Amino acid sequence: MIIVITNQKGGVGKTTTAINLSAACAGAGKRVLLIDLDPQSNSSLSFVDPENVNGSAYELFTETSRPFADFVYPTALDKLKIVPAKINLAKLEAKLVGDFDAIYRLRDRINQVNDDYDLIFIDTPPTLGLITVNALVAANYFMVPIQSSYFAMEGTDDLLETVEKVRSRPNPDLSLLGVLVTLVDHRTTLSRDVESYIRNTFGKKTFKTVITRSVRLEEAPAHRKSIFQFAPRSSGAAEYQQLSKEVLKRV
Repeated sequence: MIIVITNQKGGVGKTTTAINLSAACAGAGKRVLLIDLDPQSNSSLSFVDPENVNGSAYELFTETSRPFADFVYPTALDKLKIVPAKINLAKLEAKLVGDFDAIYRLRDRINQVNDDYDLIFIDTPPTLGLITVNALVAANYFMVPIQSSYFAMEGTDDLLETVEKVRSRPNPDLSLLGVLVTLVDHRTTLSRDVESYIRNTFGKKTFKTVITRSVRLEEAPAHRKSIFQFAPRSSGAAEYQQLSKEVLKRV
C-alpha cells in the first residue's frame, strides 16, 4: 500500500507524521519504505546523514536507468528504509516539465519494488506542483494532516480539487485514507472548536487519534531520531503508536 502524506499548507505536522508513522509501522513488524519528496529533506535528516547519501530522490526521478535500490538507505530501525531527499530536488519540476511521462515517473519507479514492502509512505512538499502530483498518481491512499488552528482549512479545497483531477484520469483508484488533526492544545477553546469543525467536515474519515502539541516531538528531529527512539514513553510516542494501529486497520 502506498500512502501519500500531503497538505499544501506548511507547518501542519506533515513531516513529523511521515517520520513517526513510518517508524511506528516498522515497529509493528511491517516492511516500510519512506520516500522523502520534500526538498527541505527534514524526513531524511531524522534517519540518514546527508554526507553519506550518494543518490537521492532527485536521481530516482532523473536517472531512470539506475536500479531503484541505488537510492534506498537503511535506518536504525530494522524494518524501515528510506529514499532521502536533498536540496537539489527543488530543481526537479523544471527538469521534468514538458516530458510526456512526467506525472507517471514515480509510479513507474515504485512498480519496480512494490513487492519488497508492505507499506510505502511518501512525504511531499507544501505545494501542489509536479512532485506532489507524481506522489498522488503513484499512491493508493492519501492522508491529510490539518492543524487545529484558525486557518486550519486554508488550502484544503485546492488540495481536494487537485486530487479530483488525479482521480479523473491518471489514478481513479486514489482514496482518502483519513484526516489527522495535529498540534492540538486541548486547553484552548479555539483548538477544541477547530477539531470539532474538522470532524464535522470530514466525518468518519477523521482519525480518532489526534496529535497534541509536544516539545518531545519537536526535539526528536534535532537528535536525528523518531519519537520512539528519542522519547518512547512520551505522549507523542503513544499518539503515533495509536495512529499506526488506525492506519493499519484502514488499509
